[in-house]
Amino acid sequence: MSWRYRANTTLEGLTGYTLTRRPRKQPPKPPPPPPLALQRLPGDEVRPPADPAHDRLLREPVFLLSSVRSGSTLLRVMLNSHSQVHSPIETHFRRLTVGLGTEPVRQAMEALGHTHSDIEHIVWDRLLHRELTRSGKPVLAEKTPSNVFAWRRIATCWPDARFVFLLRHPMSIVQSWHEADPGKRPMEEAVPRTLSYMTYLEEARTHLDGLTLRYEDLVADPERELRRLCLFLGVEFEPVMLTYGQKDHGGFVKGIGDWRDKIRAGTVVAGRPLPSADEVPEELREICRLWGYTR
Repeated sequence: MSWRYRANTTLEGLTGYTLTRRPRKQPPKPPPPPPLALQRLPGDEVRPPADPAHDRLLREPVFLLSSVRSGSTLLRVMLNSHSQVHSPIETHFRRLTVGLGTEPVRQAMEALGHTHSDIEHIVWDRLLHRELTRSGKPVLAEKTPSNVFAWRRIATCWPDARFVFLLRHPMSIVQSWHEADPGKRPMEEAVPRTLSYMTYLEEARTHLDGLTLRYEDLVADPERELRRLCLFLGVEFEPVMLTYGQKDHGGFVKGIGDWRDKIRAGTVVAGRPLPSADEVPEELREICRLWGYTR
């Protein structure tokens, strides 16, 4: 009879309990790897087109870089009214990826010399080129505000891309973002959420060549600003750009552009008065200074 048996017998008689060894704690199992289709090719690298003549169909695409709530939909429909410029709805193309779900296709892509990012770039280029060729126009101008977060990759994907930077008073951006959906966009979230766009936009504007426009100037004197933009794009100014409501620009739908009544008016509407200096919170003062909204 073992000591453990004798001890348990005595303990159980006195207390009703027995001694048992605590089971060893098993180390947690590592999570299973994601499905093959969600795994990037090893050694993935974001790089310019290896064979520009064949890897890209788009030539000199234009990207309108801006924060949310900066008037980019207004600028888009003005441009899209031009006979030579196609500016589609927000395509969110940078969110498109490819799944390589079998070992043979992964082996084939590597043998062909593609990185995972190379393949995505080809898909992006093909999608936007399709939109352009269907329009019958020669110049594509794409605007999706979240493109500011991927400006480096966009510039790498299309080395001949042209960039237009649209600025607006930072506090006006904050107020407009909140007012677009007050229930889901509380004011306390408005500054950090919109400031992230502004920060990346300023970073892009610092590193890339391009043309800078201000929303306030665009609505105050649209013809002057559009003439500047047309000169940059190498096209003639067309007066119909000022009355964009005469053209069909697709639906104004939340998620792929501005959807509120002001943009539906069909003509340029005056902007709101600029905020006073004491309305600007501390977090926005530096970007206001960089953009020339404070002295």
